[in-house]
Amino acid sequence: MNGDRNFQPLQATLIAEAFTAEGVEYLFLGTGGAILLGYPGITQDVVLFPQKSETNAQRIIAALLKLGFALDEESKADILRCKDFVQIKSGPFDLDLVFAPDGIDSFEKARSRRIMQENFPVASLDDIIASKRAADREKDRIELPLLESFREEYERLNPRPPKSAWEISREKP
Repeated sequence: MNGDRNFQPLQATLIAEAFTAEGVEYLFLGTGGAILLGYPGITQDVVLFPQKSETNAQRIIAALLKLGFALDEESKADILRCKDFVQIKSGPFDLDLVFAPDGIDSFEKARSRRIMQENFPVASLDDIIASKRAADREKDRIELPLLESFREEYERLNPRPPKSAWEISREKP
């Protein structure tokens, strides 16, 4: 799988299976997350937004080792301390763990907005776009109009159910 460095759906399947087996709390983020929802883009890495906790970090390490990632002591330590950004290139595919993505307040809020696409927990398109906008990288600025157009089409084809009175009462003004 190392030959083609572009994101492949099989990579997402492998992660979802391994992370579910270990009980990891996470969301697919970035262009890869949007691709899982049908976005016609490409990316070279898998970007995950894991919940920040020592237990979750231990589960991530166990899952990655089972997937064939060669984690050195520094990488393990970075994961265990939930370093904001951990880039891993020592496995069957490139993987970024983003414990503190730009533009997203908290994992819990993002999880409440997630989209379950089959067995893939994907950050909402609003969160993916907010993260790319806040990162303010040139490649993200180029992609933002495309993602925004995709979000409009996705929401047209997949309308959100109306919120209950209880959900509305829990929202901050």
